[in-house]
Formats: sequence, C-alpha cells, structure tokens
Amino acid sequence: MRLIRIKAVTKKEIIQIRRDPLSLAMAFLLPALLIFIYGYAVTFDVDKITTVIYDMDKSSVSRELIDQVSQSGYFAIVAYLDQHEEIDAYLDKGNAQVAIAIPVDFSKRVRTGRDARIEVIIDGSNSNTATIAQGYINAIAETFPQRILGSGSRITPLIDSRNRVWYNTELKSRNFIIPGLIAVIMAVIIALLTSMTVAREWDRGTMEQLISTPVKPVELVIGKLIPYFIIGFVDTVLSILISVNLFGVPLRGSFTLLLALSSIFLFGGLSLGILISIVARNQTVASQMAMLSSLLPAFLLSGFLFSISNMPGPLQIITYLIPARYFVTILKGIFLKGISIQFLLWEAVLLTIYGIAVFLLAVKKLRKRID
Repeated sequence: MRLIRIKAVTKKEIIQIRRDPLSLAMAFLLPALLIFIYGYAVTFDVDKITTVIYDMDKSSVSRELIDQVSQSGYFAIVAYLDQHEEIDAYLDKGNAQVAIAIPVDFSKRVRTGRDARIEVIIDGSNSNTATIAQGYINAIAETFPQRILGSGSRITPLIDSRNRVWYNTELKSRNFIIPGLIAVIMAVIIALLTSMTVAREWDRGTMEQLISTPVKPVELVIGKLIPYFIIGFVDTVLSILISVNLFGVPLRGSFTLLLALSSIFLFGGLSLGILISIVARNQTVASQMAMLSSLLPAFLLSGFLFSISNMPGPLQIITYLIPARYFVTILKGIFLKGISIQFLLWEAVLLTIYGIAVFLLAVKKLRKRID
C-alpha cells in the first residue's frame, strides 16, 4: 500500500465532489435541516391537552378546581358545557381529548371532608397522551383538598416517597431525542454519500480506467473514504453545535471524547456505504440499499425512540448487529450523563470491530477486473 496512490484517489474524489454541488449541499445542509425539523417536530412532552368542562356545581370550590386544572399548564380548556350529552360530540370530533364533569354536591362534599368524586372522560385513541393526562389529573386531585382545606387536613401517607431525577432534571423529551437523532441522521447521511462512489464509476465507465492503474483495492477504498470522512466529521460537529446552542441540550461530557467515538462510528458507516456501492454497481440500487440498511435499523432498532428492553426477544438480539445502537448509547451517555470512556469502552470496541470488519469486506469485494 502506497500513500501516493491513496492521495491520488482522494484528490480524484474531491474533484468529483466539487463537480457535484447538489451532493455537496446535501452533505452539509441536510443534517442541519433534519435536526432542525425533527428536533422541533418529535417530542414526547404532553401539554396543552384540549379539555372541556361540565360544571354542575357552579360553586367557588368547583371554580377553584377548574382554575387549578387550567393553571397547571398541562390542560387547555376549550369549552364550558351546559349539558352532559355535549361531551360525546367534542370527543367524537376530536375537538377535545379530556372532559371533566363536576357533580352538583362537589363543594359540599369537599368542605365536609367526604369523598368528592368528579367524572373524567379521556380519549384513549392515543394511549400515551391518555395515560399522561390521567396522571396529571390524579396529581391535581391529590393536592386539591390541601389547597381548599389547608395543610392540616393532610393524611400522612404510609410511605413518604421523595423523588430525585438525575441527568434530565426537567424531564424534557428533547434532551434525549436529539442526541439519538444525531446518530440516526449521521447513519443515513454517511451511508448515502459513499453508496454512490464505486457505483458511479461503473455507471460512467471510469471504473475500467481505475482497473488498468496499479491502484490496489485497499488503496482505492481508503482514498474514496477520506473525503467523505472529512465531510461526515464536519457534519457531526455541526449537529452537536446545533443541538447545544439551538435546542439547549446539555453537553455534560467531554467534547473531545464525543468526537473521537463519533469518528469510529463514521468509519464503520462510510465503509458500509462503500460496500453497498461495490455490491450494487448501480447508483439507484445503491441509494435504495443504503436507505434500507441505515434508516430503518437506526430509527427502529437503535433505542433512539423505542426502548430495546421492551422489544421481543428475537428483535433484541438483532439490535446487537446495529451499530447505531452503540452510538445512541454513546451520545446519550456523554450528552446527558457526562460519563467517561471507561463506561463506554464496550460500545467503542464493538464499533471498532464493526468498522474494521465492514472495511475488510469492502476491500475483499472490490475486484479489479471486469466481470
């Protein structure tokens, strides 16, 4: 292996990239655009739940309860109803997700210390929202008697639970979604970029010229990887800066460690794209294969959105073959927990093994002859 040959292939690929401004724009702008869109669009935070109120009591106590519901920040009251039958219409049309009906004797029961029940009807078509709304209402119901009757009315519970939240104290879904989103976006972008390289040579008939040169397969693969590795590295830095400065995601760990481990992931992803390009020999087929092999596994099986522990056993085993799984763990660990390399050594080793294996397979598949 000679450095001068790798340098020549790298120079040739850089010239090719400069001649294709659309691909260059996609390489730099698409990651930032996707993070911007998905960072705002994808969220598990549930607030402003549309709510209708049917207050039959119409007392100061019932109004106090309604105010507490409204001021909680989780519910948006869209209508006050005069008849119970109107609730069905609001829920059926999707104009409301929650309906609260307050009975006639509500204030009397509250003031006399008896059980005061309210009717809460929740649209369960979205089970996640329904569960969270139910939890919010239960929390309000527990604190409401203390607010009306004073703290002296509180019954001391058998177990006094005091919760502390670590790593994401504000419980913002954006803080754990965006680091995982970086892994998914980079997995797709780098696979797409390099999936065209060798296939483009075959489509344009320039592969025959490369075959006639003394360039070895390993030199050709390395030479084609270098320009896209630089692009991927810049994209990674840009994605991290956007996450921290625009979305306010805390970066508690080492920025240097994050870039070092990201480089290992980039090497494996770019090698996969090269391998796809070698096998496909057609740009259209290569791009489709790159999307299928990167987007779907990274999005569904990496733990980005769906907990791996909740998946069926066979799928959990398959996730060990998905490099994005380990990169998501690295990103979330460094971003939110600030952990060091000693806790991420297993992920780093597996990503390294994956990258080397795919790189060697790509070199083996690249035959310098016309079939």
